Amino acid sequence: MKIIMISLDTLRAKRLGCYGYELSTSPYIDQIAKQGVLFEQAFASDIPTEVAHTSIFTGKVGLSTGVVSHGAQTTYLQKEYDWLPTIMRKSGFTTAAVDNLYHLKEWFARGYQYYINTIGQTRWIDGKTVNALAKPWIREHKDEDFFLFLHYWDPHTPYLPPKQYVPQFYQQGRDPYDKANKSMTPAFNHPAYPFFKYHHFDLLGDITDANYVSALYDAEIRYLDDIIKELDDFLIQQGIKDDTMLILFGDHGESLTEHDIYWDHCGLYEATVHVPIIIRWPGVVKEGLRIKQLVQHVDLMPTILDALNIELPKGIDGKSLWPIIEGKANNVHSEIYLSECAWQASRGIRTDRYKYIETYDPGPFTRPAFELYDLLTDPNEETNLAELLPDKIDSFKRKLTAWIHCKLGEREDPMKLVIREEGLPFRKRIEKVLSQYDLTWDEWKANPQRDKIDKHVKENRFLQK
Repeated sequence: MKIIMISLDTLRAKRLGCYGYELSTSPYIDQIAKQGVLFEQAFASDIPTEVAHTSIFTGKVGLSTGVVSHGAQTTYLQKEYDWLPTIMRKSGFTTAAVDNLYHLKEWFARGYQYYINTIGQTRWIDGKTVNALAKPWIREHKDEDFFLFLHYWDPHTPYLPPKQYVPQFYQQGRDPYDKANKSMTPAFNHPAYPFFKYHHFDLLGDITDANYVSALYDAEIRYLDDIIKELDDFLIQQGIKDDTMLILFGDHGESLTEHDIYWDHCGLYEATVHVPIIIRWPGVVKEGLRIKQLVQHVDLMPTILDALNIELPKGIDGKSLWPIIEGKANNVHSEIYLSECAWQASRGIRTDRYKYIETYDPGPFTRPAFELYDLLTDPNEETNLAELLPDKIDSFKRKLTAWIHCKLGEREDPMKLVIREEGLPFRKRIEKVLSQYDLTWDEWKANPQRDKIDKHVKENRFLQK
């Protein structure tokens, strides 16, 4: 048999038709969902990319491995941790990846007999590039049992979809560059503006309409959907679709202006931590199945191994999803523990009803120390109930503290270590950009001077050519 595991980077669950989105961003992914099982409440317990994928391939949450931060220099995954591609290789599968995570940390190349690097002339990785590299490999190895990991980045910033995909998601006749439109002003006045100007906004032109930026995100998803269809058509052409377990997952979602987050993936809110997980395995997984129970990234590893009757590593945090897929169990997790350490540092708990967030360092954001949302009545997490429900806050705080202690034992909290030794990793990204304008982080956060940066860029534009 074959296993193709596909990471759809930065794909927000609620932006897919199969998760309830009203616009046609994902007709083919929706079709795949109908051919298999869709997990309605799937979560990234650790965000963003580096920690999410580490948890997926180890079956352990960040507190268990020590990998809790994206981009921290002191972070290292010890080689004694079980690693899914390595297990698959030892079990007789030919293993391959079309990916570039190796550029983040070396451990992402572990266990692969073939590691096909997608980095090219620029860092913007088009899905067509992934397919162009993956299809010859699939053709060559189609008669073998293989495990293939594919990593598509199209929904990630900067949103630069092919132009023909944009009109269906943006109001006809509307001008995204109309100077009278001020909806981009909050993004331009945000403390993180220097980073996003350099890496995102400048690549889009002088856009004034925030709705247009979000439309570009939708267009990227629609383009990705066609890329996935192209890959699936190739599996059919090669005659291996019915012998393939296909796993689609988002490593994290994307905030599209919610919670003062402008087109980025930070914050433990639903927009970022609620991700799609879809599994299609013809003849094995019942078609059209939708699972409502809470599941998380670390469940993918044991689910794959359980399906293949491969012994599960001891001490993993994930649980096989086969019991609920087969209707033999009613529950997997009563709550999901959440963590981030990149733009900001925080942890939280997600239950069927509530979201609890505890912030240690807000980074460039303004955050209360504690947040509590009733997701049944407030699915967009707009009303913080922390002051109204102090007893519930205390209960969640005790539960989170106990969970942290259970995972760490006598070890130092790796999040505190990163903050103490390095500071928030993404703060360095802002500081690097600010240094070009002779500004420090403290000066900028105390008094964001966008005009000074824009003036500097205009006066020195010849230096950037």
